[in-house]
Amino acid sequence: MDILVLAKEIINGRRLKRGEEMSFFLECELDPLCNGADMIRSALCGDHVDLCSIINGKSGRCSENCRFCAQSANHCTGIEEYDFLDKERILKECLHNENRGVHRFSIVTAGRTLNDKDYKNAVLAYKYLHGNSRMKLCASHGLLTKEQLEGLRASGVTSYHCNIETSERNFPNICTTHTYCDKIECIKRAKKAGLKVCSGGIIGMGETAEDRLDMALSLSELGVNSIPINALMPIKGTPFETLERISENDILRTVAIFRYLNPTAYIRLAAGRDLMKNAGERAFHSGVNATITGDMLTTSGNDIKSDIEMLDRLGFDIKRKDDDQDTV
Repeated sequence: MDILVLAKEIINGRRLKRGEEMSFFLECELDPLCNGADMIRSALCGDHVDLCSIINGKSGRCSENCRFCAQSANHCTGIEEYDFLDKERILKECLHNENRGVHRFSIVTAGRTLNDKDYKNAVLAYKYLHGNSRMKLCASHGLLTKEQLEGLRASGVTSYHCNIETSERNFPNICTTHTYCDKIECIKRAKKAGLKVCSGGIIGMGETAEDRLDMALSLSELGVNSIPINALMPIKGTPFETLERISENDILRTVAIFRYLNPTAYIRLAAGRDLMKNAGERAFHSGVNATITGDMLTTSGNDIKSDIEMLDRLGFDIKRKDDDQDTV
């Protein structure tokens, strides 16, 4: 398989489907693969890079046993625990990011879902943000019902985040308190509620290269708009604390493959940028066209000013778009 010929075919409308032979993605040379992914990104997505930032709206005491997560009540990680933040505190962080050029903002909470009190707080917070900022609003609150998701949309939220984390085969090795199917059904509910969907996963959790391919195919089949790709940063006190960190080349191959299989989605560089040179600079010429950024993040690898300077130097467009389209 000539990987650059395949890139041109994808640009011209070809879409790879489950069941097709794809082992060449895992065997081909990295540089041509990344170059082809960059060709696809440039032709089908343009040069705009989408910047998002998050705030941890509620921390700790999570009932779920995701083996990578510091916030699970099943693990002893010593993290700070607190209830749902006040809307003024959330707005302050939102405006901080907006004033520095970030395009969208999300409240993220630990837990399987939101209880009634926290859901009401979330709705009030999103209404407050919607009325006092220009940010596109995203949300990440676990396995919400369709009615709850509709309530978020009515409050100004345009996109819902629910990672599938890994392949269906590998999911039970990651978490047993909820299922891969629970995730898929939540994504489908979000779409039915009229929300765009942000869904990706984490690499470096002991999965195979085939698991990563499978995850990329599943996200393509779901038609998600934004795909955050995290590289595991092992956290002391979690079951994955001793896992070896993956290489930059593994990350680059993964984001490039995801671009081939999801040619018009935002491929969003998330946690683990510290594992790459210059906070993942090469990834933006390997298919990536979005990233998580922020001045208070500890896992992304760069602050807002540094990210904007880097992207500007690389020739990307980072101006805020006034429309509310979450597709490229």
